[in-house]
Amino acid sequence: MKTGTVSCATPATRAELTGVLHPLVREWFFSRFADFSPTQLAAVTHIHGRKNILVSAPTGGTKTLTAFLAILNYLVDLAVRKELEDKIYAVYISPLRALSNDIFVNLEQPLKEIFGLAKKQGVEMQEIRVGLRTGDTTAAQRAKMARRAPHILVTTPESLAIIITTPKFVGCARAIEFVIVDEIHAMANKRGVHLTLTLERLHELGVIEPVRVGLSATISPLEEVARFLVGTGRDCVIADVKLDKKLDIGLLASGSNLIEGDAPAQQRKMYDLLDELIQSHKTTLIFTNTRNATEKIVHYLDLHFPGRYTGLIGAHHSSMSRQKRFEIEDKLRGGELRVAVTSTSLELGIDIGSIDLVILLRSPKGVARALQRIGRAGHQLHANPKGRFIVTDRDDLVECAVLMKLMTEGKIDSIRVPTNCLDVLSQHVFGMAIGRVWQADEMLALIRKSWAYRNLSNEDFYSVISYLAGDYALEHRNVYAKIWHDPRTKEIGKRGKLARIIYMTNIGTIPEEGSIGVVINSPAARRGEIVGSVDEAFLERLKRGDVFVLGGTKYQFLFTRGMKAYVQADVSKQPTVPSWFSEMLPLAFEVAVEIARFRGLVSERIKDADSCVEFIEEHFGIGADLAEKIYEYIKEQADFSVVPDDKTLVVEEFKAERHYLFFHAMYGRRVNDALSRAYGYAAAALRYRDIEVGINDNGFFIAGDKLEARRVLAYVTSKNFIEILREAIEKTDVLKRRFRHCASRSLMILRNYKGRSKSVGKQQVHSGFLLSEVRKLSGEFPILREARREVFEDLMDVPRALEILKLIERGNIKIKNVNVPLVSPFGLNLMAQSHSDLISLEDRAHFLKRMHDLQRGVVEHGA
Repeated sequence: MKTGTVSCATPATRAELTGVLHPLVREWFFSRFADFSPTQLAAVTHIHGRKNILVSAPTGGTKTLTAFLAILNYLVDLAVRKELEDKIYAVYISPLRALSNDIFVNLEQPLKEIFGLAKKQGVEMQEIRVGLRTGDTTAAQRAKMARRAPHILVTTPESLAIIITTPKFVGCARAIEFVIVDEIHAMANKRGVHLTLTLERLHELGVIEPVRVGLSATISPLEEVARFLVGTGRDCVIADVKLDKKLDIGLLASGSNLIEGDAPAQQRKMYDLLDELIQSHKTTLIFTNTRNATEKIVHYLDLHFPGRYTGLIGAHHSSMSRQKRFEIEDKLRGGELRVAVTSTSLELGIDIGSIDLVILLRSPKGVARALQRIGRAGHQLHANPKGRFIVTDRDDLVECAVLMKLMTEGKIDSIRVPTNCLDVLSQHVFGMAIGRVWQADEMLALIRKSWAYRNLSNEDFYSVISYLAGDYALEHRNVYAKIWHDPRTKEIGKRGKLARIIYMTNIGTIPEEGSIGVVINSPAARRGEIVGSVDEAFLERLKRGDVFVLGGTKYQFLFTRGMKAYVQADVSKQPTVPSWFSEMLPLAFEVAVEIARFRGLVSERIKDADSCVEFIEEHFGIGADLAEKIYEYIKEQADFSVVPDDKTLVVEEFKAERHYLFFHAMYGRRVNDALSRAYGYAAAALRYRDIEVGINDNGFFIAGDKLEARRVLAYVTSKNFIEILREAIEKTDVLKRRFRHCASRSLMILRNYKGRSKSVGKQQVHSGFLLSEVRKLSGEFPILREARREVFEDLMDVPRALEILKLIERGNIKIKNVNVPLVSPFGLNLMAQSHSDLISLEDRAHFLKRMHDLQRGVVEHGA
């Protein structure tokens, strides 16, 4: 299959770019801007010349105007010559509705100004219309657009998929000439996979092949992303623009004592530091990693500084209403807020005014995310992004220091796009069949033009066709055939009068989530009592027999039914699964490995304190006080046990209330999730009782009765790893939940039918019956296989975990099994987190201090 070439874009000169602009556009541009930006010089003439292009430039690098300048120029030229037709010429696709609204507003203003210039010069021109189509667009607005098509359509991936299946819109979309995909790094998921197939279908519908323009501030590897953008068999140029923007970043500790970061006194110091930074800047944006932390920061700033932030502070996160989010964005643009606190919802390129400082409270877990967040400050072309990392513990300190170094070196963590997703494929095959009758080979050829499906096998394709055609006979479970397939003629077409409505009301890839009610099943005296709720992400970690804490009380998990988790109350066992992990962002694998490498560099110099501190200062470009804290942390680990690094995986064995095997595996949470499940399964298979597993980005532990490290380690090999994991997840809720998500995407489960919505609870009940049924039919049912793939590759990182095991077997990574009297310094945070449900923040701080003192006593006195 022809792959297509990817090459570097040659920048235009100022004269060349000026020469392609229509006089009206040229006059408007130079009335607003002093000169072209490097991004515009690198990309506009290529778009004008109808070349596919991926534009990568720092935040605030004028990417959006770069993408639209050639298109506006083309439309203005047509409008002046009175040749503008009632059709869509360009589609702008954004992953966020808020970003779509923002672009819509910012397009209307330039067009209004250009039209005003034309009128002033006595030049008649047609109106250039911009239309917005998202899930928030009303039926009346959609009908208006169908009657009179916008020339530029601003939309989301899901809305575009609906448009190309709508007969009224198809006619005006047949000659789309430009497609812009903004924030393409946010599409490295099933949503992006879905979009690639939508674009291939759009191309197949059209009479011409549209130019594809991808925009991103922080992404790697560029060549892979370019192919993801344009698909197989098409050429693409890459404009990798390095602006002369100096990152103004710094690292601050919230207090002198990072061991007791959660103590009230240390927390107060953090809020004093936040207040000091906010007061010394005009507008500050604070990023946290969770919605809960966002609300907490807003509350405590108001609490600690009465009246100071009244009316001047706002929270912004995805759980808020659309109206409230827009209100906060408008206030930021208008300069009405002194500070805004957000989780991830303001990471992407929304124009939110003149922010002059970004604070990252705790590690953002990846270089790309850190750059994206800090880029919210200094968003203007010639302004420098300014950000400050505020760390609250020693692991956070090392992590943020490494992130800062990687940021300044331009080493961005790489993305991985899911491939051959059979649930997304099912949805699109159905959508394609609605449009017309296809030849199977013709349909498969189109699907393989998507980079995400370039290696789709005939077997996988026909397994999806078989499922959609009803060959598995699941009608008694309300799964009816949606297409027909004639094996003799190889023709494929839609089945059923409601096909189009079913498709358009159930389209998309983002799963519906819900809260899981926790219900007592025993003792009998309390049976049926509802004691609270947990989120689905937390439930994914549970297996039968696990103990968790809810509202300060321990419960043992028994089973789920629909959206209810049934538990046993009055439990004496210790918790086996802490609740803290479900909201945490996973650390990027590349960052984790760099932290491990840094540990090794320090270990080589650990004996000479002064020289080592100086090395850390120079390595990270930080002050002596922070460098000394990092040195002390690693020195404590070296004195107490062994320092794990990129070539050494340390397994510490000790007894507390239970027997612990503590794996210091610096690979990030997704890899550690896979490894911990395998070793946890091994411990259970070896008949060790009441196995408890805890994970974080830095490692994981297994706790049980009289564990033998040698036997547990020997049980898991690269040859049996996949099979062990498959067995480990097969009866867990993680597979049940992911199967529901995949069943919904593949339209096995209809969220909406004949105007009625099916609740998440009813979807889960239906999913449970379906899962049981398809397991009886075939363990290789396509949607079940996709659910397993999603768990292995999207939730966990099994491929990298498998590679780690192979490196261990080849001797490239050594395992050191060490007996220690108690948890070591590097394991202290994970140990504290595993007990966090049973102790308050103040008690947690005392626990950390006490354990630290015990560790020091062991080193000093050997006891």
